[in-house]
Amino acid sequence: MKKGFVMLLTAVLVLWSLTGVVATGNGNGNQYGHEKGKGNPHKFKLGVEVLLEERKDLIEGKRVGLITNPTGVDQELNSIVDLLYNDEDVELTALYGPEHGVRGSAQAGEYVEYYMDEETGLPVYSLYGETRKPTPEMLEDVDVLLFDIQDVGSRFYTYIYTMAYAMEAAQENNIEFIVLDRPNPIGGEKVEGPVLDPEYASFVGNYPIPLRHGMTVGELAKLFNEEFGIGADLTVVEMNGWERDMYYDETPLDFVMPSPNMPTLETAMVYPGAALMEGTNVSEGRGTTKPFELIGAPFINSTQLAEELNALQLPGVMFRAASFTPLFSKHSGNLSNGIEIHVTDRDAYLPVETGLHIVKTIYDLYPEDVTFRDFFHNLIGNGWVLEAIQNGQSVEEIKAQWQDELDAFKDVRANYLLY
Repeated sequence: MKKGFVMLLTAVLVLWSLTGVVATGNGNGNQYGHEKGKGNPHKFKLGVEVLLEERKDLIEGKRVGLITNPTGVDQELNSIVDLLYNDEDVELTALYGPEHGVRGSAQAGEYVEYYMDEETGLPVYSLYGETRKPTPEMLEDVDVLLFDIQDVGSRFYTYIYTMAYAMEAAQENNIEFIVLDRPNPIGGEKVEGPVLDPEYASFVGNYPIPLRHGMTVGELAKLFNEEFGIGADLTVVEMNGWERDMYYDETPLDFVMPSPNMPTLETAMVYPGAALMEGTNVSEGRGTTKPFELIGAPFINSTQLAEELNALQLPGVMFRAASFTPLFSKHSGNLSNGIEIHVTDRDAYLPVETGLHIVKTIYDLYPEDVTFRDFFHNLIGNGWVLEAIQNGQSVEEIKAQWQDELDAFKDVRANYLLY
């Protein structure tokens, strides 16, 4: 009897533990409770999947031009280029590549010329370099333009301006424009940083939006179209199952590098602030395996910088003294000393504020060694923040100066949220 009871109790405990595993997930940090990309109990669908499964009427009988890159995949990692090209109901006629190209083979800033895609034989037009807006000649065989590219949630990531320029071209040439929506990988709730001053508009910030906008590309397209007078014939194919508080690893999706120096979700998390280092002579970690997480220069004392930053007790982040030798970009081949950013609580972490603290602390410690490029103004979106740093203002004082414009943007932004 006792033996039978023990066996029964054991069986109950095993069943209970298995139920716990199913209920709490599979240990990969994915709240969906299944192996990412292998199942979809919550009916999560990307814009491309909704288009092909439910809204193909938007493109049937039309000549389709596609703006995409390697992130344009479905949940099974099939390229949208191949999905459309092999669909007998779709006439795909041209491809358009943003910075880094359709297949993602170009480094940052590298110009990608016109060529024929090896897989499909279709013409590929570059939208980076000499031609950022599709010309009428590029659109001769197109009735509708599709945009399917993964953004990273920061104002200075160029893909959203490739989208905006293409929307302008579509409007000017009476072509429909469709955005296939994708998640904001760093969540859609937090909005941070100064709103861009139009005087500093560039390809790393073309519209007055903050550094961390908290929007999807579809939402941005609607905002750009209405608030900034593009006036395109725009359709956004929404996702199913995405919620604003989701980070990328809380969806069923596998992370595909949006660009060569954006290898992980962790990179995207620090990018809205750490990328400000691109406007200085301090390395932002390009040429290492952890771009934007590693920051340093030959003149920095790693231990000193880490101690100063950790003493600030910034929310959700710690700093480790680190040294590295970039293989390319700033300080290539030279030992650089600095810090590695470790996000310990991403819900508390404020990347823009953290990035400003890093810039200010390095400048305060090494004012004779740090130099700023004009590009810093384009990245931060104004001319006054750098002046405030150099004049010794605190980050808290700087944040207070941009808060009114940020609050006003949030009010406008609310009109375009889809989720």
